[in-house]
Amino acid sequence: MATSRSILWILAHPDRDSLSHALYRHGVAHLRNAGHRVEAVDLYAEDWNPVLGDADTNGAPGATLSDRQRHATQQRTLPADVLRHQQLVTDAHTVIVQFPLWWYGMPAILKGWFDRVFTNGFAFGVRDENGKVRKYGDGGLAGRRLLPLVTAGDRGVALGPRGISGDIEDVLWPLLHGTAHYTGMLPLRPHLLGSVHHADDATHRRNADDLTTRLDGLGTETPIRYRSLRGGDYTATQQLHPDVRPGENGLSAHRLDLAPAGHP
Repeated sequence: MATSRSILWILAHPDRDSLSHALYRHGVAHLRNAGHRVEAVDLYAEDWNPVLGDADTNGAPGATLSDRQRHATQQRTLPADVLRHQQLVTDAHTVIVQFPLWWYGMPAILKGWFDRVFTNGFAFGVRDENGKVRKYGDGGLAGRRLLPLVTAGDRGVALGPRGISGDIEDVLWPLLHGTAHYTGMLPLRPHLLGSVHHADDATHRRNADDLTTRLDGLGTETPIRYRSLRGGDYTATQQLHPDVRPGENGLSAHRLDLAPAGHP
């Protein structure tokens, strides 16, 4: 990154002696040495409460928890820890979420961070000047980038396009498309490190070097290109039009950068 940027780095790993923590310390130090402003958050060290409930809404009115959350967001009566983390997200150009892949998803503490911080009225449920809800390519967090940094005990190729565990971009569809793209963020290709429990010192050094290279290109890296809700590819019921990738089903049909030649 040639220009100085604001980076929010969220770590969700309980073991301070893990590869994840070592890479976290390496990556944060590298970015700061390069002149970037980095807010580093270790959720386990903060003893982050991952449970979203009525305690977060502080008695706000509303028929549903989502309604009460929206009211608390608008009135800024959310808990202090949530408001602080929302400000960190607001100030960030790029949000890095780092976590071990547990049961094909993120640890509960990180899922709870999204539940509590990406509130109705902040990350989603916001409307444009015409009163339409902004989502799937637009939203409350539009313009920010999201980079998942993922460690896995599985082999990296097992989380590849033909791997038994499924391609990592499909495994993380809920995060990349359902959270980042939905709220207007630009999702970046996950940075995956496999076989982390069997890596030697040379592998650790190579992993650190690879991460350094990835971080240096964050500002100019091309995001994953999903179809936007308002781009004309979807019907009023939010299904792909029959003439868009005809006969194709599944997650890849919603990617613009995977369209075969001759198909929209």
